Amino acid sequence: MNTTPRIGLLGTGPWADRTHAPALAAHPGVTFSGVWGRRPDAAVALAATHGTRAYDDVDALLAASDAVAFALPPDVQAPLAARAAAAGCHLLLDKPVATSVAGAREVAEAADRAGVASVVFCTLRFASDTAPWIEEQAALGGWYLAQAHWLGALFSPGSTSTYATSPWRREKGGLWDVGPHVLSVLLPVLGEVTEVTSAVAGPGDARHLVLRHASGAGSTVTLSLSAPVRASDAGIALFGEQGRAVMPGWADAVGSFGAAVDALLGSVRSGEAHPCDVRFGLRVTEILAEAEARLAD
Repeated sequence: MNTTPRIGLLGTGPWADRTHAPALAAHPGVTFSGVWGRRPDAAVALAATHGTRAYDDVDALLAASDAVAFALPPDVQAPLAARAAAAGCHLLLDKPVATSVAGAREVAEAADRAGVASVVFCTLRFASDTAPWIEEQAALGGWYLAQAHWLGALFSPGSTSTYATSPWRREKGGLWDVGPHVLSVLLPVLGEVTEVTSAVAGPGDARHLVLRHASGAGSTVTLSLSAPVRASDAGIALFGEQGRAVMPGWADAVGSFGAAVDALLGSVRSGEAHPCDVRFGLRVTEILAEAEARLAD
Protein backbone atom coordinates (compact mmCIF):
# COMPACT_ATOMS: atom_id res chain seq x y z
CA MET A 1 0.00 0.00 0.00
CA ASN A 2 1.23 3.50 -0.82
CA THR A 3 2.35 5.90 1.91
CA THR A 4 -0.98 7.66 1.41
CA PRO A 5 -3.40 4.82 0.64
CA ARG A 6 -5.60 5.27 -2.42
CA ILE A 7 -9.21 4.20 -1.89
CA GLY A 8 -11.74 4.04 -4.71
CA LEU A 9 -15.51 3.86 -4.46
CA LEU A 10 -17.80 1.48 -6.33
CA GLY A 11 -21.37 2.78 -6.26
CA THR A 12 -23.21 6.06 -6.80
CA GLY A 13 -26.55 5.67 -4.99
CA PRO A 14 -27.86 7.54 -1.93
CA TRP A 15 -25.64 5.61 0.52
CA ALA A 16 -22.54 6.39 -1.54
CA ASP A 17 -23.59 10.03 -1.97
CA ARG A 18 -24.44 10.65 1.69
CA THR A 19 -21.87 8.52 3.49
CA HIS A 20 -19.05 6.86 1.55
CA ALA A 21 -17.97 9.67 -0.75
CA PRO A 22 -18.03 12.46 1.90
CA ALA A 23 -16.11 10.25 4.35
CA LEU A 24 -13.43 9.30 1.81
CA ALA A 25 -13.05 12.90 0.60
CA ALA A 26 -12.69 14.20 4.16
CA HIS A 27 -10.39 11.49 5.49
CA PRO A 28 -6.94 13.03 6.11
CA GLY A 29 -5.09 9.73 5.76
CA VAL A 30 -6.23 8.56 2.34
CA THR A 31 -6.45 9.69 -1.26
CA PHE A 32 -9.93 9.34 -2.75
CA SER A 33 -8.79 7.74 -5.99
CA GLY A 34 -12.04 7.73 -7.95
CA VAL A 35 -15.61 6.59 -8.45
CA TRP A 36 -17.14 3.90 -10.63
CA GLY A 37 -20.86 3.24 -10.94
CA ARG A 38 -23.37 1.41 -13.05
CA ARG A 39 -24.70 4.82 -14.08
CA PRO A 40 -21.75 6.70 -15.64
CA ASP A 41 -23.48 10.09 -15.39
CA ALA A 42 -23.97 9.62 -11.64
CA ALA A 43 -20.31 8.64 -11.25
CA VAL A 44 -19.25 11.82 -13.05
CA ALA A 45 -21.47 13.98 -10.81
CA LEU A 46 -20.36 12.31 -7.57
CA ALA A 47 -16.68 12.51 -8.51
CA ALA A 48 -16.98 16.18 -9.43
CA THR A 49 -18.64 16.98 -6.08
CA HIS A 50 -15.73 15.46 -4.17
CA GLY A 51 -12.80 16.46 -6.35
CA THR A 52 -11.88 13.06 -7.70
CA ARG A 53 -12.09 11.19 -10.99
CA ALA A 54 -14.94 9.17 -12.49
CA TYR A 55 -14.07 5.85 -14.13
CA ASP A 56 -16.15 4.05 -16.73
CA ASP A 57 -13.93 0.96 -16.48
CA VAL A 58 -14.01 -0.77 -13.10
CA ASP A 59 -10.67 -2.51 -13.71
CA ALA A 60 -9.01 0.85 -14.35
CA LEU A 61 -10.23 2.09 -10.96
CA LEU A 62 -8.98 -1.08 -9.28
CA ALA A 63 -5.57 -0.57 -10.88
CA ALA A 64 -5.49 3.01 -9.56
CA SER A 65 -6.43 2.00 -6.00
CA ASP A 66 -4.91 0.20 -3.03
CA ALA A 67 -8.36 -0.48 -1.55
CA VAL A 68 -11.95 -0.11 -2.66
CA ALA A 69 -15.14 0.71 -0.79
CA PHE A 70 -18.47 -0.68 -1.91
CA ALA A 71 -21.88 0.99 -1.92
CA LEU A 72 -23.71 -1.48 -4.16
CA PRO A 73 -26.54 -4.01 -3.80
CA PRO A 74 -25.11 -7.10 -2.09
CA ASP A 75 -25.35 -9.44 -5.05
CA VAL A 76 -23.72 -6.85 -7.30
CA GLN A 77 -21.08 -6.21 -4.64
CA ALA A 78 -20.02 -9.84 -4.17
CA PRO A 79 -18.60 -10.69 -7.63
CA LEU A 80 -16.99 -7.25 -7.93
CA ALA A 81 -15.41 -7.65 -4.50
CA ALA A 82 -13.93 -11.01 -5.52
CA ARG A 83 -12.61 -9.31 -8.65
CA ALA A 84 -11.13 -6.46 -6.61
CA ALA A 85 -9.42 -8.88 -4.24
CA ALA A 86 -7.89 -10.73 -7.19
CA ALA A 87 -6.55 -7.37 -8.38
CA GLY A 88 -4.84 -6.92 -5.00
CA CYS A 89 -7.23 -4.35 -3.53
CA HIS A 90 -8.15 -4.41 0.14
CA LEU A 91 -11.91 -4.48 0.71
CA LEU A 92 -14.25 -2.14 2.61
CA LEU A 93 -17.54 -3.95 2.09
CA ASP A 94 -21.11 -2.99 2.80
CA LYS A 95 -23.49 -5.30 4.65
CA PRO A 96 -24.67 -7.88 3.84
CA VAL A 97 -21.69 -9.14 1.86
CA ALA A 98 -24.16 -11.09 -0.30
CA THR A 99 -27.64 -12.58 0.05
CA SER A 100 -26.42 -16.09 -0.70
CA VAL A 101 -23.90 -18.16 1.20
CA ALA A 102 -22.17 -19.07 -2.06
CA GLY A 103 -21.76 -15.40 -2.99
CA ALA A 104 -20.35 -14.42 0.41
CA ARG A 105 -18.03 -17.44 0.43
CA GLU A 106 -16.70 -16.48 -3.00
CA VAL A 107 -15.62 -13.09 -1.62
CA ALA A 108 -14.08 -14.58 1.54
CA GLU A 109 -12.11 -17.15 -0.44
CA ALA A 110 -10.93 -14.53 -2.95
CA ALA A 111 -9.71 -12.32 -0.09
CA ASP A 112 -7.88 -15.28 1.47
CA ARG A 113 -6.20 -16.24 -1.81
CA ALA A 114 -5.06 -12.68 -2.48
CA GLY A 115 -4.03 -12.01 1.13
CA VAL A 116 -5.95 -8.73 1.25
CA ALA A 117 -7.48 -7.16 4.34
CA SER A 118 -11.22 -6.63 4.68
CA VAL A 119 -13.76 -4.83 6.82
CA VAL A 120 -17.55 -5.05 6.58
CA PHE A 121 -19.20 -1.73 7.41
CA CYS A 122 -21.74 -2.71 10.05
CA THR A 123 -22.47 0.80 11.35
CA LEU A 124 -22.94 -0.09 15.03
CA ARG A 125 -19.47 -1.64 15.20
CA PHE A 126 -17.88 1.67 14.18
CA ALA A 127 -20.19 4.41 15.48
CA SER A 128 -18.58 6.38 18.30
CA ASP A 129 -21.58 5.88 20.62
CA THR A 130 -22.18 2.16 20.12
CA ALA A 131 -18.75 0.65 19.37
CA PRO A 132 -17.34 1.15 22.89
CA TRP A 133 -20.63 -0.05 24.42
CA ILE A 134 -20.40 -3.31 22.44
CA GLU A 135 -16.81 -3.86 23.59
CA GLU A 136 -17.75 -3.13 27.21
CA GLN A 137 -20.66 -5.59 27.25
CA ALA A 138 -18.58 -8.29 25.54
CA ALA A 139 -15.87 -7.88 28.20
CA LEU A 140 -18.39 -8.02 31.07
CA GLY A 141 -20.06 -11.24 29.93
CA GLY A 142 -22.63 -13.06 32.04
CA TRP A 143 -25.52 -12.16 29.76
CA TYR A 144 -28.63 -14.33 29.89
CA LEU A 145 -30.87 -12.76 27.27
CA ALA A 146 -30.88 -10.13 24.55
CA GLN A 147 -33.96 -8.50 23.10
CA ALA A 148 -33.41 -6.69 19.82
CA HIS A 149 -35.71 -4.88 17.43
CA TRP A 150 -35.10 -2.82 14.31
CA LEU A 151 -38.31 -1.42 12.93
CA GLY A 152 -37.78 0.65 9.82
CA ALA A 153 -40.54 2.37 7.89
CA LEU A 154 -38.99 2.51 4.41
CA PHE A 155 -41.96 0.87 2.73
CA SER A 156 -44.76 2.32 4.85
CA PRO A 157 -47.24 5.01 3.75
CA GLY A 158 -45.83 8.41 4.60
CA SER A 159 -42.19 7.34 4.34
CA THR A 160 -39.90 9.83 2.62
CA SER A 161 -36.75 7.70 2.69
CA THR A 162 -34.65 7.76 -0.47
CA TYR A 163 -33.76 4.12 0.20
CA ALA A 164 -37.36 3.04 -0.42
CA THR A 165 -36.61 2.80 -4.15
CA SER A 166 -33.98 0.11 -3.56
CA PRO A 167 -35.09 -3.05 -5.46
CA TRP A 168 -32.96 -5.45 -3.40
CA ARG A 169 -34.31 -4.09 -0.11
CA ARG A 170 -37.86 -4.46 -1.35
CA GLU A 171 -37.15 -8.04 -2.40
CA LYS A 172 -35.19 -9.18 0.67
CA GLY A 173 -36.76 -6.98 3.36
CA GLY A 174 -35.58 -6.15 6.85
CA LEU A 175 -34.15 -9.61 7.50
CA TRP A 176 -31.29 -8.95 5.10
CA ASP A 177 -31.04 -5.17 5.33
CA VAL A 178 -31.06 -4.53 9.08
CA GLY A 179 -30.50 -8.09 10.30
CA PRO A 180 -26.71 -7.71 9.83
CA HIS A 181 -26.71 -4.65 12.10
CA VAL A 182 -28.34 -6.59 14.93
CA LEU A 183 -26.12 -9.64 14.46
CA SER A 184 -23.03 -7.43 14.44
CA VAL A 185 -23.85 -6.62 18.08
CA LEU A 186 -25.20 -9.96 19.30
CA LEU A 187 -22.34 -12.14 18.06
CA PRO A 188 -19.46 -10.33 19.79
CA VAL A 189 -21.47 -9.91 23.00
CA LEU A 190 -23.27 -13.29 23.30
CA GLY A 191 -21.05 -15.48 21.15
CA GLU A 192 -21.56 -17.49 17.99
CA VAL A 193 -25.11 -18.37 16.97
CA THR A 194 -25.33 -22.13 17.43
CA GLU A 195 -28.95 -22.45 16.33
CA VAL A 196 -31.76 -20.47 14.76
CA THR A 197 -34.43 -22.06 16.94
CA SER A 198 -37.36 -20.18 15.44
CA ALA A 199 -38.13 -17.87 12.52
CA VAL A 200 -41.66 -16.55 12.09
CA ALA A 201 -43.17 -14.08 9.62
CA GLY A 202 -45.07 -11.06 10.92
CA PRO A 203 -47.00 -8.30 9.14
CA GLY A 204 -45.42 -6.98 5.97
CA ASP A 205 -41.78 -7.98 5.86
CA ALA A 206 -41.51 -8.33 9.66
CA ARG A 207 -39.52 -11.34 10.81
CA HIS A 208 -39.23 -12.67 14.37
CA LEU A 209 -36.18 -14.79 15.20
CA VAL A 210 -35.13 -16.73 18.27
CA LEU A 211 -31.41 -17.51 18.43
CA ARG A 212 -29.26 -19.65 20.70
CA HIS A 213 -25.67 -18.55 21.35
CA ALA A 214 -22.46 -20.33 22.30
CA SER A 215 -22.43 -18.57 25.68
CA GLY A 216 -25.72 -20.27 26.57
CA ALA A 217 -27.64 -17.02 26.17
CA GLY A 218 -30.69 -16.63 24.01
CA SER A 219 -31.79 -13.68 21.91
CA THR A 220 -35.03 -12.57 20.33
CA VAL A 221 -34.91 -10.38 17.24
CA THR A 222 -37.64 -8.54 15.33
CA LEU A 223 -36.75 -6.97 11.99
CA SER A 224 -38.86 -4.94 9.57
CA LEU A 225 -38.72 -2.25 6.91
CA SER A 226 -42.49 -1.84 6.76
CA ALA A 227 -43.38 -0.74 10.31
CA PRO A 228 -45.68 2.26 10.68
CA VAL A 229 -43.73 5.51 10.50
CA ARG A 230 -44.67 6.46 14.05
CA ALA A 231 -43.54 3.06 15.33
CA SER A 232 -40.09 3.11 13.70
CA ASP A 233 -37.39 2.44 16.27
CA ALA A 234 -34.29 0.35 16.88
CA GLY A 235 -32.75 -0.91 20.08
CA ILE A 236 -30.99 -3.75 21.85
CA ALA A 237 -31.31 -4.60 25.55
CA LEU A 238 -29.21 -7.13 27.45
CA PHE A 239 -30.17 -8.93 30.68
CA GLY A 240 -27.81 -10.88 32.90
CA GLU A 241 -25.57 -10.91 35.94
CA GLN A 242 -24.82 -7.21 35.50
CA GLY A 243 -28.52 -6.35 35.43
CA ARG A 244 -29.88 -4.61 32.35
CA ALA A 245 -27.88 -2.76 29.71
CA VAL A 246 -29.44 -0.78 26.87
CA MET A 247 -27.49 0.12 23.77
CA PRO A 248 -27.17 3.89 23.30
CA GLY A 249 -28.44 5.69 20.25
CA TRP A 250 -26.09 6.58 17.42
CA ALA A 251 -25.69 9.09 14.61
CA ASP A 252 -23.07 10.42 12.20
CA ALA A 253 -22.82 7.76 9.51
CA VAL A 254 -20.00 9.69 7.83
CA GLY A 255 -17.89 9.59 10.98
CA SER A 256 -18.69 5.91 11.45
CA PHE A 257 -17.54 5.14 7.93
CA GLY A 258 -14.35 7.08 8.57
CA ALA A 259 -13.76 4.82 11.57
CA ALA A 260 -14.27 1.79 9.32
CA VAL A 261 -11.63 3.20 6.94
CA ASP A 262 -9.26 3.51 9.92
CA ALA A 263 -10.02 -0.10 10.88
CA LEU A 264 -9.19 -1.33 7.39
CA LEU A 265 -5.93 0.61 7.30
CA GLY A 266 -5.02 -0.75 10.73
CA SER A 267 -5.64 -4.29 9.57
CA VAL A 268 -3.49 -3.74 6.48
CA ARG A 269 -0.60 -2.41 8.55
CA SER A 270 -0.76 -5.02 11.31
CA GLY A 271 -1.55 -7.98 9.11
CA GLU A 272 -4.20 -9.03 11.64
CA ALA A 273 -7.78 -9.75 10.59
CA HIS A 274 -10.37 -7.31 11.88
CA PRO A 275 -13.17 -8.88 13.98
CA CYS A 276 -15.72 -7.49 11.50
CA ASP A 277 -14.01 -8.77 8.35
CA VAL A 278 -15.30 -10.70 5.35
CA ARG A 279 -15.27 -13.99 7.32
CA PHE A 280 -17.58 -12.37 9.84
CA GLY A 281 -19.71 -11.15 6.94
CA LEU A 282 -19.88 -14.70 5.61
CA ARG A 283 -21.05 -15.99 8.99
CA VAL A 284 -23.78 -13.33 9.13
CA THR A 285 -24.92 -14.42 5.67
CA GLU A 286 -25.05 -18.05 6.80
CA ILE A 287 -27.23 -17.16 9.80
CA LEU A 288 -29.64 -15.07 7.73
CA ALA A 289 -29.85 -17.78 5.06
CA GLU A 290 -30.70 -20.33 7.77
CA ALA A 291 -33.42 -18.04 9.09
CA GLU A 292 -34.78 -17.54 5.58
CA ALA A 293 -34.86 -21.32 5.05
CA ARG A 294 -36.81 -21.79 8.30
CA LEU A 295 -39.29 -19.17 7.18
CA ALA A 296 -39.74 -21.00 3.88
CA ASP A 297 -40.43 -24.24 5.78
